[in-house]
Parts: sequence; C-alpha cells; structure tokens
Amino acid sequence: MKKQFLIAGMVLFTAVMAAGCGGAGKKETAPAITSASESTSTKEETTKQDISSDETIISTTYGPVKGVKEGEILTWYGIPYGKEPSGELRFKAPAAPDAWKEPLECTEPSKPALQLAGKEVTGSEDSLRLTVYAKEGSEKLPVMVFIHGGNNQTGNAGEIPGTELVKNANCVYVSVDYRLGLLGFNCLPALTKEGGTGNFGMLDIAKSLDWVKENIEEFGGDPDNITISGFSAGGRDVMAMLISPVFEGKFHKAIAFSGGMTTAEEALSAKKIAKALAPLAVEDKKASDENEAAKWLMTDGDDVKEYLYSISPERLAPLMGNAMIRMSVFPHLYEDGTVIPKEGFKTETYNSVPLMMLTGSSEFSLFCLNDPYFSSDDMKGYSEDELKNAKAFASRYGSDMYRIFNAQESAETMYDHYKSDIYICQVDYGSTASAVKDLGDYGAFHGIFVPMLSSKNNYTEIFKGAFEKTGYVAMAKEYNQYLANFLASGDPNGQGMTSWSKWAPDNKVSMVFDGDETNAVIAQKDVSTTYEDILKAMEADASVSQEIKDKMVKHVLNGRWFSSALDEKYKNESLWADVNNR
Repeated sequence: MKKQFLIAGMVLFTAVMAAGCGGAGKKETAPAITSASESTSTKEETTKQDISSDETIISTTYGPVKGVKEGEILTWYGIPYGKEPSGELRFKAPAAPDAWKEPLECTEPSKPALQLAGKEVTGSEDSLRLTVYAKEGSEKLPVMVFIHGGNNQTGNAGEIPGTELVKNANCVYVSVDYRLGLLGFNCLPALTKEGGTGNFGMLDIAKSLDWVKENIEEFGGDPDNITISGFSAGGRDVMAMLISPVFEGKFHKAIAFSGGMTTAEEALSAKKIAKALAPLAVEDKKASDENEAAKWLMTDGDDVKEYLYSISPERLAPLMGNAMIRMSVFPHLYEDGTVIPKEGFKTETYNSVPLMMLTGSSEFSLFCLNDPYFSSDDMKGYSEDELKNAKAFASRYGSDMYRIFNAQESAETMYDHYKSDIYICQVDYGSTASAVKDLGDYGAFHGIFVPMLSSKNNYTEIFKGAFEKTGYVAMAKEYNQYLANFLASGDPNGQGMTSWSKWAPDNKVSMVFDGDETNAVIAQKDVSTTYEDILKAMEADASVSQEIKDKMVKHVLNGRWFSSALDEKYKNESLWADVNNR
C-alpha cells in the first residue's frame, strides 16, 4: 500500500462517530472541511508529512481517511465519494464531496441510504459512501466493486463483508451505498424535462467507480483492473451498466450474481410514480383527489418540481413497498436514452468486458414460499397438503424460469453483439438434484452463493450447519479460486481445475457447483432449457388441481421479471394496467 501516513503532532479522534465516517447527526465532530477545489493540493500536502507507518491512514483525492485493522485485514468504512444529495442536490447527479484535511474516521459502518426497514424508515440521505477491504501489504491487486441488492429500495454496503473475500479471491474489495427508492429512481417529467435522467442511483454508482479509479491504488488495488459486481438488484444494475453509455470505460470485467436483464419504460414508470405520490399531494392540498393529483404530478411545471423537492425524505422512502421482483410495483432502471438506451437490452451496443453470470437453481423459492397470496382469502379452505403442493409447484417452475432469466436468457440476448467472453455458472447445493437436503423447500435459493464469499451472513444463521459441511466448504474453495482467476485475468480457468468453457449458442454450458456431505461436486453441464418447455411441464404436472394451478399462474407467478412468456400464454392481466390508459 502506498502513501500511508500520520500527520505530525495530530491527536486522532478519541471517539468513533456513531454513523461512521462523518455520518448523519455527527457533523459537529467532522474534521475541518475545505473547498472541493483544494482536494488535489490537500492530498499532496498531507502526503508530504509522511513520518509514520500507520497503515490504516490513507490519502485520497478529497483527504486522508483512517480505517481499522483486524489481523491482516484493513477496512475503511463509509468513505464519502459524493456530497450528501439532499436539499437542492436531491434528484441531481452526485456532486464531489467537500475536501478535508485531517484524517476522517472511517472505523465503523456508516448509515445506509434512507429506506423502509420493516415498518420503520432508517438510514440517511448522506449515503454516497463506500467501504474498502484490503489485505495488509496489498499492491496492484485486482479490484472487485460490489453493488448490494434489495430491489434498489433497501439494503446496504455491508451485505457481503469483504474480510474473507479479499484473502480467498486475492483482491481489494469495495462495497458501495447508493440512493434507493424514489430518492434514487424517479422519472417524473418535472425532473427529466430538460433531457435529464431519473436513474440517480445509477449515477451514484458511476461516481463511485470514478472514485475507485482515482484512489484505489492507495489501498493496494490496480485501477486498471476493476471488476464491477452485484447481487440481485445489484446484479441487474451490473447488466444495465453493460448497455449504458455513462459506464463506458469505467470497469474491465463484470459479475452478475442472480441478476438478469430488467429495464422499465419511462412513460409508464412515471405514471406509476405519480399514482404512488398522489396521496401525499392530496394530503398537502395540491389537489382535491388522487386522480387529479396524479395528473398534476405528470406535468412538467416548476410547481411540481418544487413540490417534489419539498417532500420530506422520510415520507418518500416508504412509498411503493416491497416489489417482490415485480418491476410494475416499483419501476426503476428507466429506458431514458441517457443512462439506459431507449431500446433497452435490444441494443446492439455493449460495454463488452469478460462477464460471469451466476444463478441458483431454486431462485424463486424465497419469494414464492413467503408470498402473501398464500395467506389470502383466495387460498383459505385448502388442506395443509394442498397448500404445500401449491407452493412446491409455483416454486419449482418459477425457479426454473428465474434461473434461465438470470443467466441463459441474458447470454442468448447479448451473444451476437457482445465482443467479450461470457461464463455462466449455477449453484445446485441444497436443491432437489443435490445430495444435501438441509435447505428443505428453499433449495439452492436466491443468495445461495453468499456463504461461499463470507461466513458472516443471514443465511448461515437461518440454515444452521448447512454451510459448515465439508462439502460446501470444499465447493466454496473451488469457486473462490475460479473467482480469483477471473478477477485477475477475465478467465476463471486455472491449472489443475475443472475446465470452464465460454458460453456460446452451440455450447450452452454452465459450471455447476454442488457438494455432498464431504466433497465438492463440480462439473460442466448443459442445464439450459426454454420457457416453452417449462410451460409444457407445468401443464402436464398433476401434483396440484387445475384450480390451484390457475391461481398460481394468475397470482403468484405473474408479473415477475421472468414471467413474460407465462403471462402471454395465459393472458394474465398486465400489472401496469392501472396506469396504462391514464
């Protein structure tokens, strides 16, 4: 690591700020702030005062940061990469943070972006921050930048801690917080009428990548070897980056963990957002009823814009709820022609870099088994076995559609115009095809890969013992070696390892990761299928009655990221219908 220093005679902060690295509510303890124009000179002046080997204090473009050391791992939590996007900076591209001179305490996690957690609004608008993990002595290592999941509505940079990952994958790891919900994604005409974008969260991520490019060498990373990665919503964000002109040249490789191709049509999205905001506008006496309020919110006048800036963030954060992998509930990733092309993934222009896509084979289980429809009046009167079989039916076929949506369908869509190698992998551990059954009905669920990267995760507590089995540990070790190779070179293969072929239309192979009680079970297989074949299998399935099957099709499997073929076949009503003719 370079330019480690301690300013002569400086007394370090004696208390860690509660929000971490100058978080909300603790600004009175923040170090002296200078203008942004002084940031470069601040870095140069401070570096000249190198008189110590304190490796937790690192110079950045905007000022020095102090992290923590645990064993051989150094961590800097909540480093600002952008100015707090509040007040007049709301609904705008992120601005550079103000510079500082004295080391900024980055020793505890900062507050994530404002969001609804359960029934409580938590977090902070001061969320344009990132966390860096590095091994002691790192220099010119590959950099893995991670975008957390949560439907771009919830979540935080701590989703996958990097303590183990930096050792196992031999990299420097950066995890990013970004604006969420309607503060991060809002395409009402009053905000976009001058050719702007409502994809503010994506602009945040782009800004964070600029910070990484400028600063990561000081933390031991290679600015010319950056891999963008993300899980769930973060994985979908990564896929969107591959078609975004805003992200051209900002990374060198990409990994989508349970991602897939999702974008939203801008005009329909604006109508959905207007409908969601209408009750607030009525409450604030901007209109007499919700229909009038929605119509007013769809206009592009300064009066609407001023109103949107006036709404408290705590009132905006809870709107549109948990989308449960339905774009129609909370539209985001708008096809605005600025951040994302108008044609979405039908584009022929990609930011082509080596790409790895991962999916679990039971991707829909978490969403299906916890779907509130099963406790609705529609499902009352069925026996316990009938309900169990209904869930199993929806989970089985939803998972099959979801897993090919995450990886295979993306590869098929991109292949003719994508100029770099594509690698696909699937985790089967815990599924019906696996020797391990400890995960029950959840199988190889959405997030099954997470314990391979970090033992600090929610799943380890929920499924006690399943991820400590020697078979899973061995599988994880193998995957981390493939990951390390990919981060280093863009090719996951290595000497003595099972060969992992590039995906191609005439070679639709996935590296399938599984394990038994004691050993890893890893093999390259063709696990591809088609939506047509999945729907045929559903029709032939006699495990549930036709009545239950119809209910699963109309109310559980409908309107999801992956369900367009199902919705078309069964003529399901569009979940955009309530605004389609507004």
